[in-house]
Amino acid sequence: KIKNKLSSGGGPRFGMASEAVCVSRAVEELAVAIGRYRLMKGAVTATANAAGGKAAASAAANGAAAASSAGGKKPRPPPPPPPPAIATAGLLIRAAAARVLGLRPGPCGGDMQPIWVTEPGNGKITISLDGSSRSPFPKDATHEALLDAVERAAADLSKANEEIVVFELARGEAESRYGDGIFDGQNTYSGDSLRLAWLPGAALVELPPGWQLCARAGACGKIAFARGAADGKKADTLILAKKKQMTVRFSVEVDAPAAAQDLRGKAPDPEEAQPSDDGSVKVQVEGVDCGELLGLKKEAAAAEAGEAGDEDMVVTAHEVSGKIDYEKLIKQFGSTRITKELLARIEKLTVGKGNVPNLHHWLRREIFFSHRDMEVLCNMLEKGKPFYLYTGRGPSSVAMHLGHLIPFMFTKWLQDAFNVPLVIQLTDDEKFLWKGEYKDDTGDNLNHYYGLTMENAKDIIACGFDKKKTFIFSNLDYVGHMYPNIVRIWKAITYNTAKGAFGFVGESNIGQSAFPAIQAAPSFPSSFKVPLGGDDNMCCLIPCAIDQDPYFRVTRDIAHKLVPKTHPLGGKPSLIHAKFFPPLEGAAGKMSASNANSAVYLTDTPEQIQEKVMKHAFSGGQVTAKEQREKGADLEKDVSYQWLRFFLEDDDELARIGTEYGSGTGEYWNTAAVKQRLIVRLQEMVAAHNEKRAKVTDDEVREWMAIRKLEF
Repeated sequence: KIKNKLSSGGGPRFGMASEAVCVSRAVEELAVAIGRYRLMKGAVTATANAAGGKAAASAAANGAAAASSAGGKKPRPPPPPPPPAIATAGLLIRAAAARVLGLRPGPCGGDMQPIWVTEPGNGKITISLDGSSRSPFPKDATHEALLDAVERAAADLSKANEEIVVFELARGEAESRYGDGIFDGQNTYSGDSLRLAWLPGAALVELPPGWQLCARAGACGKIAFARGAADGKKADTLILAKKKQMTVRFSVEVDAPAAAQDLRGKAPDPEEAQPSDDGSVKVQVEGVDCGELLGLKKEAAAAEAGEAGDEDMVVTAHEVSGKIDYEKLIKQFGSTRITKELLARIEKLTVGKGNVPNLHHWLRREIFFSHRDMEVLCNMLEKGKPFYLYTGRGPSSVAMHLGHLIPFMFTKWLQDAFNVPLVIQLTDDEKFLWKGEYKDDTGDNLNHYYGLTMENAKDIIACGFDKKKTFIFSNLDYVGHMYPNIVRIWKAITYNTAKGAFGFVGESNIGQSAFPAIQAAPSFPSSFKVPLGGDDNMCCLIPCAIDQDPYFRVTRDIAHKLVPKTHPLGGKPSLIHAKFFPPLEGAAGKMSASNANSAVYLTDTPEQIQEKVMKHAFSGGQVTAKEQREKGADLEKDVSYQWLRFFLEDDDELARIGTEYGSGTGEYWNTAAVKQRLIVRLQEMVAAHNEKRAKVTDDEVREWMAIRKLEF
């Protein structure tokens, strides 16, 4: 407007002597126009106290006066606060966006447009993406996947149905306790006292004046995002990366009332509230985030233990969350449950031949529960034809935790039981491609990951594998021997397939895009001409957690192109799937290596193990001793009992603990007794492992990694 006035001779037109006066008058008119617009749209609220708020309020007053003097209609009053269900849903969407997009729930704001006035049960919220820890922010092609993830995260929060705490604090005290993260980044509200809403584990934010919330997060029912555009208009739910905004138009299933008490619940401790305000990405998004390979699952946001519904289960190559329904996973992935008949056949081929004394307790307890083509492997063994085992690790740190050992512990039993060779891939190249750094003064840190390979190999060797039947290799050393197969795999898999399966985006480096073929190559015996003796018809068995199945489904789809037509499985690797090893802090989802309190490391001292279990192991016991005696513990939720299912081999002792703890009777009637039994077992395991590891030298590692013919 200013530019138009100046270019059209604004000064003389308005009888003004200078351009400066013209500019001043144009700004004044613009302020009046803004005031009129805000009044007509009902948007003049307490925002007058925000930065520049006084000017806006003055402009609004001038606009109102101008409208009155011109004989116009009276301006509409400000819109009423949103209904409690809409306000509650807005809080959940705000918290969900923070978890998915790496935002702080307070500063990202939650500006609500009052469409509920004309469309009851509907709301529209705008959230600022300024400060997102997803940097650079994902490209436009991934925005639908991000919106899907925000909608799922909001549904998770609703299903968890936490009580929403509302409390008051003096402004200074609130800021001192919780920092500036409580304040709305888009609006500032006046007053010496603040009303704060606490959604446990998700958001602590200031409530606008007059807003009321439902008593619990799930009171508003399902929150549905309106997707797509209508009548040639832009979509109402979209991400505008350039404007750093996300807008969501949504509806609620239930027009729930406000809580009976405006102020209720206990204010969180600062330490309790801080994780929700750290601005980190807590939910990995398929098609956006690239997962780690070879059994090292990428960090994912796990649902609160036992609270998420089965319908909220997410298990992909990149994300694991919610309460896991393993029967549903078998149907979704198209794998096959391990039956009693198959177990009996495995027992005959292993225990029956005197190779091992018993079936592994993880098979007996259905911790390994699903498979692909194990029957064919049994057929081969019955004909005297061995298969080989393939597993691996990505060396990201010197310290491995017990969750990392599980695939190696079971693979060790498989090697002994079936008397077969084993190849172990250490993906130092993968870790550099995903986590490596370059600095101008020191260069890159590729050799750092090669060094971690040597250290992790010592932990793997300490698991007790048969050296004569085991070949451990670093990709940086051995990749040339696999290169012909890697090239064939590159040729066989389209980039669209790779993007869909592994989540590659424009920001992914070309090494990441190429790596899945390097992971797949050990599935084919021709990658090991010397260790396996040149038998290209050998079958391969891969023990892994169930979320790694998608990686090898892609491999199975193209396997026939890399083997002779006489191969018993057409080149497809066989798989045997494990359930997830739960984190200490909650039995849903899976363990995260980034949270020191969720894992027990092989470097932990006995005192550290005791402290972690006693402090952080989630309990399925009752709140009081009386209730525990009456009802017993929920064994499915209790992490100490679940860990004993993994690590306590004695079936009779485990059954006794489960019976007594589940009924609140006997020696193990309470949580403390069960935790103490777990502590003793973990201390024994870690001490025994470290005693073996201490004997493994660098020269010993090199012998295991030497390219040689394995004996089988």
